[in-house]
Amino acid sequence: MMLRLLIPAILAFGLTTVPAAAWLSRNNLVVVPEGGNTFNIPYRGRSGDNEFWCAAGDYVQNALGLPGGTRIWRLSEPPRRRGEGIRFSLSPEGAASRTGLAVFSSGPPGSVLALTATGVCPPTAGRFRSR
Repeated sequence: MMLRLLIPAILAFGLTTVPAAAWLSRNNLVVVPEGGNTFNIPYRGRSGDNEFWCAAGDYVQNALGLPGGTRIWRLSEPPRRRGEGIRFSLSPEGAASRTGLAVFSSGPPGSVLALTATGVCPPTAGRFRSR
């Protein structure tokens, strides 16, 4: 009986853990630094481009401590295929031709400011954040 209760708890914990070098965004997407200025946000179930950008902006501002005016560049060319994540960078080398977002931006193609990225977060993202 005890084992039957323990197995779901162990499975749930295993599915929510984050690799040591990774960072969990306020909308519960995992951000994995790749070295230099590049980071990857792997697919984690029902997530659109807005959720990936939300996580990228949150990571840049809150994990890296950079200002909202920091430009984030998408490296993975849209559209994102089902089950794929998105790679981002803080430099324009290898940037995608567009962001994949439906936002108006005066910046270079394939990039938005960190503040704009967090602006596409769902209203409830991070309200009850736990670490």
